[in-house]
Amino acid sequence: MSTVLTQDAATDAAVGHAVDVLAGRRLAVLTGAGVSTDSGIPDYRGKGAPVRTPMTAQQFLSSDAARRRYWVGSHLGWRAFAAALPNAGHEALAALETAGVATGIITQNVDGLHVRAGSRRVVELHGTMGRVLCTHCGQVFDRRDLAARVEADNPWIAIPDAVELGPDGDVLPSSSDGFVVPDCSVCGGMLKPDVVFFGEYIPVAKFAEAEQLVHASDALLVAGSSLVVNSGIRLLERARRRKLPIVIVNRGQTRGDGHATVKIDAGTSEVLRRLAQDLPAR
Repeated sequence: MSTVLTQDAATDAAVGHAVDVLAGRRLAVLTGAGVSTDSGIPDYRGKGAPVRTPMTAQQFLSSDAARRRYWVGSHLGWRAFAAALPNAGHEALAALETAGVATGIITQNVDGLHVRAGSRRVVELHGTMGRVLCTHCGQVFDRRDLAARVEADNPWIAIPDAVELGPDGDVLPSSSDGFVVPDCSVCGGMLKPDVVFFGEYIPVAKFAEAEQLVHASDALLVAGSSLVVNSGIRLLERARRRKLPIVIVNRGQTRGDGHATVKIDAGTSEVLRRLAQDLPAR
């Protein structure tokens, strides 16, 4: 057992219990916004999270004004969002995969930080802000290239030095008047970030990939998710039906606490680093 202690004895004991439960097992890992808070990206529902009224897919697709407002806010936050770096929690999960302990990462986040940390098998349930799709012809664009186009078409737009960033990398714009919305350079069609908006369903094939990862594992580790979003609780239910051990690491309550073998009410970076250190390689 490692001698590196967490901030209090109760948490340290819970982490030790989790190590005992997970040792020798292959883990499927489900992560939420709480994993990225130490990278400077705020949580949706955690303490101090900003009040948000997310745009729905229907609003985005049906309203020119809504799309213009979305793209202004998304662009203003993009530079800060893209500059975020993987933290110790992301790196610990990549290390667990390298050691053969984690079979892969299922994430509800759209920040791409697991991939940048070195995780190889990552199922991005809600997509990624790093790509943009044409809703007409299906052409895929790198978000960095699109950002350059946006600034060329809107030379007046100023990227603030400090922004109140949202979990999806956006800010609340004061105005969107005069903003030129980017369109597809191939067919002129409507562009949409490669993310699942509120009101949209996760693609069937993507969720099946996540289910397969859980099915191929011997335990489920949930990190930084309140499990309020249905995709997360559905995957936890798959693990529960198979009677897999379930370890949840999250500050505050989650919808899955009643099914957890071990619940650790603590920050993810510290706990995941401890697990990566103490769980034996396979």
